[in-house]
Amino acid sequence: MGANLPASLLVPQPAVIVGRTQESPSIFTMKLCLEDAAAQSAYRHSLGQFNMLYLPGVGEVPISIMSDPDDRQAIGHTIRTVGRVTNRLAELQVGDRIGLRGPFGRGWPMEAMQGRDVVVITGGLGCAPVVAVIHYILRRRGDFGHLTIIQGVKKAEDLIWREQYAQWNTQPDTHVMVAADEGGTLWPWHVGRVTDLFDRISMQPDKAMAVMCGPEGMMVVSAKMLTERGLPEENIFLSMERNMHCAVGHCGHCQFGGSFICKDGPVFSWPQVKGLIAHRGF
Repeated sequence: MGANLPASLLVPQPAVIVGRTQESPSIFTMKLCLEDAAAQSAYRHSLGQFNMLYLPGVGEVPISIMSDPDDRQAIGHTIRTVGRVTNRLAELQVGDRIGLRGPFGRGWPMEAMQGRDVVVITGGLGCAPVVAVIHYILRRRGDFGHLTIIQGVKKAEDLIWREQYAQWNTQPDTHVMVAADEGGTLWPWHVGRVTDLFDRISMQPDKAMAVMCGPEGMMVVSAKMLTERGLPEENIFLSMERNMHCAVGHCGHCQFGGSFICKDGPVFSWPQVKGLIAHRGF
Protein backbone atom coordinates (compact mmCIF):
# COMPACT_ATOMS: atom_id res chain seq x y z
CA MET A 1 0.00 0.00 0.00
CA GLY A 2 2.72 2.47 1.00
CA ALA A 3 4.62 1.87 -2.25
CA ASN A 4 1.73 3.42 -4.18
CA LEU A 5 1.75 6.66 -2.19
CA PRO A 6 3.72 9.70 -3.37
CA ALA A 7 6.91 10.52 -1.50
CA SER A 8 5.38 13.74 -0.11
CA LEU A 9 2.96 11.61 1.94
CA LEU A 10 5.59 9.21 3.27
CA VAL A 11 8.72 11.33 3.78
CA PRO A 12 8.68 14.76 5.50
CA GLN A 13 9.55 17.55 3.08
CA PRO A 14 11.73 20.43 4.36
CA ALA A 15 9.70 23.55 5.15
CA VAL A 16 10.68 26.95 6.51
CA ILE A 17 8.59 29.08 8.87
CA VAL A 18 7.74 32.31 7.04
CA GLY A 19 5.22 33.72 9.52
CA ARG A 20 4.22 33.28 13.15
CA THR A 21 1.47 34.83 15.31
CA GLN A 22 0.84 34.18 19.01
CA GLU A 23 -2.95 33.98 19.22
CA SER A 24 -3.18 33.28 22.98
CA PRO A 25 -0.82 32.01 25.70
CA SER A 26 -1.29 28.43 24.43
CA ILE A 27 -2.24 28.89 20.75
CA PHE A 28 -0.15 30.14 17.85
CA THR A 29 -0.44 30.29 14.07
CA MET A 30 2.48 29.21 11.91
CA LYS A 31 2.86 29.79 8.17
CA LEU A 32 5.13 27.41 6.28
CA CYS A 33 6.68 27.37 2.82
CA LEU A 34 8.20 24.23 1.33
CA GLU A 35 11.89 24.82 0.64
CA ASP A 36 11.60 23.30 -2.81
CA ALA A 37 9.92 26.01 -4.92
CA ALA A 38 8.45 23.47 -7.35
CA ALA A 39 6.96 21.47 -4.47
CA GLN A 40 5.42 24.60 -2.94
CA SER A 41 3.95 25.61 -6.29
CA ALA A 42 2.51 22.13 -6.80
CA TYR A 43 1.11 21.80 -3.27
CA ARG A 44 -2.70 21.53 -3.24
CA HIS A 45 -5.10 20.95 -0.38
CA SER A 46 -8.82 21.02 0.36
CA LEU A 47 -10.35 22.79 3.33
CA GLY A 48 -10.60 20.35 6.23
CA GLN A 49 -7.49 18.35 5.36
CA PHE A 50 -4.44 18.20 7.62
CA ASN A 51 -0.65 17.95 7.45
CA MET A 52 1.79 16.02 9.61
CA LEU A 53 4.39 18.40 11.06
CA TYR A 54 7.70 16.79 11.97
CA LEU A 55 10.55 17.78 14.28
CA PRO A 56 13.64 15.52 14.07
CA GLY A 57 14.27 13.74 17.34
CA VAL A 58 10.93 14.89 18.76
CA GLY A 59 8.15 13.44 16.63
CA GLU A 60 5.20 14.21 14.36
CA VAL A 61 1.80 15.75 15.00
CA PRO A 62 -1.32 16.11 12.79
CA ILE A 63 -2.41 19.75 12.35
CA SER A 64 -5.37 21.11 10.37
CA ILE A 65 -4.53 23.37 7.44
CA MET A 66 -5.79 26.92 7.96
CA SER A 67 -4.78 28.61 4.72
CA ASP A 68 -6.95 29.23 1.67
CA PRO A 69 -6.54 26.55 -1.03
CA ASP A 70 -5.87 29.32 -3.58
CA ASP A 71 -2.96 30.72 -1.53
CA ARG A 72 0.21 29.48 -3.19
CA GLN A 73 2.58 31.51 -0.99
CA ALA A 74 2.30 29.77 2.38
CA ILE A 75 0.65 26.86 4.20
CA GLY A 76 -1.00 27.94 7.45
CA HIS A 77 -1.60 26.00 10.68
CA THR A 78 -3.06 27.11 14.01
CA ILE A 79 -1.58 25.01 16.82
CA ARG A 80 -2.46 24.52 20.47
CA THR A 81 0.40 23.51 22.78
CA VAL A 82 -0.81 20.29 24.41
CA GLY A 83 2.10 17.86 24.19
CA ARG A 84 5.79 17.26 23.55
CA VAL A 85 5.79 18.03 19.82
CA THR A 86 3.49 21.06 19.92
CA ASN A 87 5.42 22.57 22.84
CA ARG A 88 8.64 22.28 20.87
CA LEU A 89 6.96 23.73 17.77
CA ALA A 90 5.91 26.68 19.91
CA GLU A 91 9.58 27.49 20.55
CA LEU A 92 10.35 27.95 16.85
CA GLN A 93 10.46 31.31 15.10
CA VAL A 94 10.44 32.69 11.55
CA GLY A 95 13.35 31.21 9.61
CA ASP A 96 13.41 27.92 11.50
CA ARG A 97 12.84 24.68 9.59
CA ILE A 98 10.64 21.64 10.16
CA GLY A 99 9.36 18.69 8.12
CA LEU A 100 5.93 18.50 6.49
CA ARG A 101 3.97 15.55 5.12
CA GLY A 102 0.64 15.95 3.43
CA PRO A 103 -2.00 16.92 2.77
CA PHE A 104 -4.08 14.06 4.16
CA GLY A 105 -7.70 13.10 4.56
CA ARG A 106 -11.06 14.17 3.23
CA GLY A 107 -12.11 17.80 3.57
CA TRP A 108 -15.33 19.81 3.70
CA PRO A 109 -17.77 19.60 0.73
CA MET A 110 -17.25 23.24 -0.29
CA GLU A 111 -18.62 22.81 -3.81
CA ALA A 112 -21.86 21.36 -2.46
CA MET A 113 -22.21 24.35 -0.11
CA GLN A 114 -22.23 26.90 -2.92
CA GLY A 115 -25.55 28.71 -3.19
CA ARG A 116 -26.71 27.37 0.18
CA ASP A 117 -27.10 28.83 3.66
CA VAL A 118 -24.20 27.65 5.80
CA VAL A 119 -24.25 27.08 9.58
CA VAL A 120 -20.82 26.83 11.21
CA ILE A 121 -20.75 25.43 14.76
CA THR A 122 -17.65 25.02 16.86
CA GLY A 123 -16.98 24.32 20.51
CA GLY A 124 -13.97 24.70 22.74
CA LEU A 125 -10.57 25.54 21.32
CA GLY A 126 -10.63 23.12 18.41
CA CYS A 127 -11.98 25.60 15.89
CA ALA A 128 -9.22 25.67 13.25
CA PRO A 129 -10.95 23.34 10.73
CA VAL A 130 -14.07 25.51 10.58
CA VAL A 131 -12.37 28.91 10.82
CA ALA A 132 -10.81 28.12 7.44
CA VAL A 133 -14.32 27.54 6.07
CA ILE A 134 -15.46 30.94 7.38
CA HIS A 135 -12.53 32.73 5.72
CA TYR A 136 -13.17 30.88 2.47
CA ILE A 137 -16.86 31.85 2.35
CA LEU A 138 -16.27 35.50 3.27
CA ARG A 139 -13.67 35.84 0.51
CA ARG A 140 -16.23 34.49 -1.98
CA ARG A 141 -19.34 35.94 -0.37
CA GLY A 142 -21.48 35.97 -3.50
CA ASP A 143 -21.16 32.22 -3.94
CA PHE A 144 -22.95 31.31 -0.69
CA GLY A 145 -26.22 32.10 1.08
CA HIS A 146 -26.70 33.28 4.68
CA LEU A 147 -23.77 32.47 6.97
CA THR A 148 -24.41 31.69 10.64
CA ILE A 149 -21.37 31.32 12.91
CA ILE A 150 -21.86 29.81 16.38
CA GLN A 151 -18.91 29.44 18.77
CA GLY A 152 -19.04 27.97 22.25
CA VAL A 153 -16.34 28.03 24.95
CA LYS A 154 -16.23 26.96 28.59
CA LYS A 155 -14.81 30.21 29.92
CA ALA A 156 -14.87 33.71 28.44
CA GLU A 157 -11.07 33.88 28.43
CA ASP A 158 -10.91 30.76 26.22
CA LEU A 159 -12.18 32.69 23.21
CA ILE A 160 -9.39 33.62 20.82
CA TRP A 161 -9.79 35.90 17.80
CA ARG A 162 -12.37 38.09 19.63
CA GLU A 163 -11.85 40.98 17.25
CA GLN A 164 -12.22 38.61 14.32
CA TYR A 165 -15.63 37.39 15.52
CA ALA A 166 -16.79 41.00 15.91
CA GLN A 167 -15.52 41.82 12.42
CA TRP A 168 -17.26 38.79 10.91
CA ASN A 169 -20.53 40.00 12.40
CA THR A 170 -20.29 43.16 10.27
CA GLN A 171 -20.14 41.25 7.00
CA PRO A 172 -23.13 41.06 4.64
CA ASP A 173 -25.70 38.33 5.33
CA THR A 174 -23.62 37.02 8.26
CA HIS A 175 -24.72 36.41 11.86
CA VAL A 176 -22.24 35.61 14.65
CA MET A 177 -23.28 34.17 18.02
CA VAL A 178 -20.89 33.27 20.83
CA ALA A 179 -21.62 31.50 24.12
CA ALA A 180 -19.54 30.85 27.22
CA ASP A 181 -20.49 28.50 30.04
CA GLU A 182 -18.79 31.01 32.35
CA GLY A 183 -18.91 34.64 31.23
CA GLY A 184 -16.74 37.48 32.48
CA THR A 185 -17.58 40.98 33.70
CA LEU A 186 -17.21 42.47 30.22
CA TRP A 187 -18.45 39.43 28.30
CA PRO A 188 -20.74 40.82 25.55
CA TRP A 189 -22.26 37.56 24.34
CA HIS A 190 -24.49 34.79 25.67
CA VAL A 191 -23.75 33.02 28.97
CA GLY A 192 -24.81 29.39 28.80
CA ARG A 193 -24.59 26.45 26.44
CA VAL A 194 -23.84 26.92 22.77
CA THR A 195 -26.97 24.96 21.91
CA ASP A 196 -29.05 27.67 23.66
CA LEU A 197 -28.42 29.77 20.54
CA PHE A 198 -29.95 27.35 18.05
CA ASP A 199 -33.38 28.97 18.15
CA ARG A 200 -31.76 32.06 16.61
CA ILE A 201 -30.31 30.26 13.58
CA SER A 202 -31.47 31.76 10.29
CA MET A 203 -31.57 29.18 7.52
CA GLN A 204 -33.78 27.56 4.94
CA PRO A 205 -33.47 23.90 6.02
CA ASP A 206 -33.99 22.51 2.53
CA LYS A 207 -31.27 24.83 1.18
CA ALA A 208 -28.74 24.72 4.03
CA MET A 209 -25.68 22.80 5.16
CA ALA A 210 -23.95 22.69 8.54
CA VAL A 211 -20.30 22.09 9.43
CA MET A 212 -19.04 21.60 12.95
CA CYS A 213 -15.98 20.81 15.00
CA GLY A 214 -15.41 20.41 18.72
CA PRO A 215 -16.23 18.04 21.61
CA GLU A 216 -18.09 15.00 20.35
CA GLY A 217 -20.89 15.37 22.89
CA MET A 218 -21.56 18.89 21.66
CA MET A 219 -21.56 17.76 18.03
CA VAL A 220 -24.01 14.93 18.78
CA VAL A 221 -26.47 17.28 20.48
CA SER A 222 -26.02 19.90 17.75
CA ALA A 223 -26.66 17.42 14.94
CA LYS A 224 -29.81 16.14 16.60
CA MET A 225 -31.12 19.67 17.20
CA LEU A 226 -30.41 20.68 13.60
CA THR A 227 -32.29 17.68 12.22
CA GLU A 228 -35.22 18.54 14.51
CA ARG A 229 -35.24 21.95 12.80
CA GLY A 230 -35.58 20.30 9.41
CA LEU A 231 -31.98 20.15 8.22
CA PRO A 232 -31.43 16.88 6.31
CA GLU A 233 -28.96 14.53 8.04
CA GLU A 234 -26.86 14.22 4.90
CA ASN A 235 -26.28 17.99 4.95
CA ILE A 236 -24.55 17.93 8.35
CA PHE A 237 -20.77 17.43 8.40
CA LEU A 238 -18.36 16.96 11.32
CA SER A 239 -14.59 17.10 11.65
CA MET A 240 -13.44 14.26 13.89
CA GLU A 241 -10.30 13.96 16.00
CA ARG A 242 -8.38 10.84 16.97
CA ASN A 243 -4.79 9.92 17.83
CA MET A 244 -3.31 9.89 14.31
CA HIS A 245 0.26 8.59 13.93
CA CYS A 246 0.92 7.51 10.35
CA ALA A 247 -1.79 9.52 8.50
CA VAL A 248 -2.11 6.86 5.77
CA GLY A 249 -4.19 4.16 7.47
CA HIS A 250 -1.31 1.84 8.38
CA CYS A 251 -0.94 2.04 12.15
CA GLY A 252 -4.60 1.73 13.17
CA HIS A 253 -4.42 4.29 15.98
CA CYS A 254 -7.27 6.38 14.53
CA GLN A 255 -9.62 3.53 13.64
CA PHE A 256 -13.26 4.53 13.98
CA GLY A 257 -15.51 1.53 13.48
CA GLY A 258 -14.59 0.28 10.02
CA SER A 259 -13.00 3.57 8.99
CA PHE A 260 -9.79 5.45 9.70
CA ILE A 261 -10.03 9.13 10.61
CA CYS A 262 -6.78 9.92 8.80
CA LYS A 263 -7.77 8.67 5.35
CA ASP A 264 -11.58 8.30 5.44
CA GLY A 265 -12.03 11.56 7.39
CA PRO A 266 -11.41 13.72 9.26
CA VAL A 267 -14.63 15.14 7.76
CA PHE A 268 -17.64 12.82 7.86
CA SER A 269 -21.33 13.32 7.21
CA TRP A 270 -23.65 12.83 10.18
CA PRO A 271 -25.20 9.59 8.77
CA GLN A 272 -21.69 8.10 8.52
CA VAL A 273 -20.85 8.58 12.20
CA LYS A 274 -24.06 8.89 14.21
CA GLY A 275 -24.11 5.18 15.11
CA LEU A 276 -20.66 5.27 16.73
CA ILE A 277 -19.81 8.81 17.79
CA ALA A 278 -19.68 9.53 21.52
CA HIS A 279 -19.53 5.82 22.38
CA ARG A 280 -16.50 4.81 24.44
CA GLY A 281 -14.07 2.60 22.53
CA PHE A 282 -14.83 4.03 19.07
